[in-house]
Amino acid sequence: MIHTAEGVAEITDTIFDAEVLGAGLPVLVEFTADWCGPCRQLAPVLAAIAAEQAGRLKIVQIDVDHNPGTASRYAVLSMPTLMVFRDGEPVKSMVGARPKRRLLQELEDVLGTV
Repeated sequence: MIHTAEGVAEITDTIFDAEVLGAGLPVLVEFTADWCGPCRQLAPVLAAIAAEQAGRLKIVQIDVDHNPGTASRYAVLSMPTLMVFRDGEPVKSMVGARPKRRLLQELEDVLGTV
């Protein structure tokens, strides 16, 4: 079981298209795994951003070990990979854990247009 952050839904290959590609908001997807240490470090950061940006940004996570289809579809090789989708298309991809301030800076172009 992966460590879900508060306000961050866990999704699967089955519901990925509906939850991410069909979302009305930009969606930040964390590709994660239960063995991934940096993913655990990122959990509180994602929880904080999910709370602060509610209504502007949706944040979800998907376990690549249990949902390999989505990971291979988007050529995700490293955990954590953060991918932003807007209007059904991936518009940004970042690899590795990062502090909240840096992640918010990297998301400014996405959040600024909402």
